[in-house]
Amino acid sequence: MILTTTPTIEGYPVKHYLGVVTSETIIGANFFKDIMANMRDIFGGRSATYEEVLRKAKDSALQELSTRALTIGANAVVGIDFDYETIGGNGSMLMVTCSGTAVVI
Repeated sequence: MILTTTPTIEGYPVKHYLGVVTSETIIGANFFKDIMANMRDIFGGRSATYEEVLRKAKDSALQELSTRALTIGANAVVGIDFDYETIGGNGSMLMVTCSGTAVVI
């Protein structure tokens, strides 16, 4: 499965457009990660714990997108777009959504 943010794949003409596919992933951040992130805010620097959560959420959303595309007969998804939001009462959860066009190349 080829996954790309570009609308085309060089050297692979699109034979069939199968439609839009989407996926969503919601991951909660725990209390310890919040404390460590707050420390980073005070002292500066990057928050590796939140970066890892973000990476896992993105990877999970891409995997789900790939699975959904595969079930409708696609072998690639083009034009993938990501959206990141915090949700929950105090923004304690991260939602990653992605969408793209399932195609046969």
